[in-house]
Amino acid sequence: MPSKIEFQVIESESTFLHPRKGFSPTVEKFEVRIDPLTGRTGHFSHFGAIKPQRLSLESYATPEIKGFCPFCIENRERVTPRFVESVIPEGRLSRGEALLIPNLFPYDIHSGVMVMTDRHVVSLKELNEQRLGDAFSLGMEFLKRIRSIGPSLPYHLMTWNYMPPSGGGLVHPHQQYFATNHPGNQFVDELRASETFFRTHGLNYWAELIEVEQKIDKRYIGQIGSSRWLSSFVSLGIFGEIVCVFPDVFSINDFTDDHIRDLVSGLLRVFEYYSATDIYSFNASLFFGPEDQKCFSCHFRIAARTFLNMRDYAPDLNFFQALLSEPVSVIMPEELCKIVKVHF
Repeated sequence: MPSKIEFQVIESESTFLHPRKGFSPTVEKFEVRIDPLTGRTGHFSHFGAIKPQRLSLESYATPEIKGFCPFCIENRERVTPRFVESVIPEGRLSRGEALLIPNLFPYDIHSGVMVMTDRHVVSLKELNEQRLGDAFSLGMEFLKRIRSIGPSLPYHLMTWNYMPPSGGGLVHPHQQYFATNHPGNQFVDELRASETFFRTHGLNYWAELIEVEQKIDKRYIGQIGSSRWLSSFVSLGIFGEIVCVFPDVFSINDFTDDHIRDLVSGLLRVFEYYSATDIYSFNASLFFGPEDQKCFSCHFRIAARTFLNMRDYAPDLNFFQALLSEPVSVIMPEELCKIVKVHF
């Protein structure tokens, strides 16, 4: 039976006289791909022209760059906020090094920040199983608590900006956890398209995607427990995007300690790949759909970030992403899959 999922690729090319080749005619190929779920497009070009830029992590710990950090252990008790008693009676939640506090600049009614480590600068290699496990476990506890407090907020998210130029306000490792009615356009587009796919075909899109990608075996990275890891057909990041799908998890209620262990195990492998390729920064998210539905599976996304150069500190976002809402990637998903699969 043919798949209900269609992978559309529009291949094209541009011809010009190249100054580095004696102004001889040169052909450069590029692609536009259409996301099989949402219908959004993504560009693939600049192949080989953009490389990850090395960051001097040690410099971020120097006093002149570090400045004042409210997340550092000597400052937390004095300067970080506490939850009101009706939300978190303890005021704050902690597990190991992880500390959950209210967001001083909240994204919604119940908005928490997860301070992940005691140390201010922590490399990817130092984000170990214990630190990741404690942070995710505490975050899930928070989301489950606020679900019972605010059932009218149906969507639950974890978001994470790690190191410049990811957009994080502090280098100190931290995540955001919140419940909301307005989870962002990407989330809403995926949810609505998943509902449409389920009504049309009687199938869960995410389970079908895993089955199809596994058969094609071009972007399927591997399986860890109940998690399935893929490189996205349309990448939201300049160095591609890796997606982890939990096909049996539909809301925050379904997410267990076993799922956390699977996520952490896979994430450590992604970090191995990042460290091996001089990637120092990323954006990540974890999406949970509303209760009482079986069409929108929980999934985790991670996209590498970099500066285009260290002279101007030019970020890797431009008019495409900022104004056209069009992702651009300089690595093909199939190539990314081959590289990452080695670490799985």
